[in-house]
Amino acid sequence: MAPLAADMKHYLEQFQDLLKKAGEAEPGYAKALMEFVKQAEKPGALSTKTKELISIALGVTAHCPFCIAFHTNNAIAEGATKQEIIEAGLVAGLMGGGPAVAYLRYLIDACDQFGAK
Repeated sequence: MAPLAADMKHYLEQFQDLLKKAGEAEPGYAKALMEFVKQAEKPGALSTKTKELISIALGVTAHCPFCIAFHTNNAIAEGATKQEIIEAGLVAGLMGGGPAVAYLRYLIDACDQFGAK
């Protein structure tokens, strides 16, 4: 029996829709949030790719499939490989225990659905 896959593209679309609706309810909210993300993940001593990998690990430990979808998609855009993304998830499993390990399922699905190489 094939394992069930989470629809990570749907999680990403839901998150993007949430930002749109939040911005409609409170103009500038989504823009401010995305500017915060941009500032936090801009290259500095760490590359944007490294910061996205950290965000993936934090998303796994926070049990947030929306975060996993968003940051995995961004990490791939920054050139992260499937192996790098999975290793970030494995470190999250180390730090977050069994529940975080369970969320690696979302991470693997996101890699597959977003085309990580």
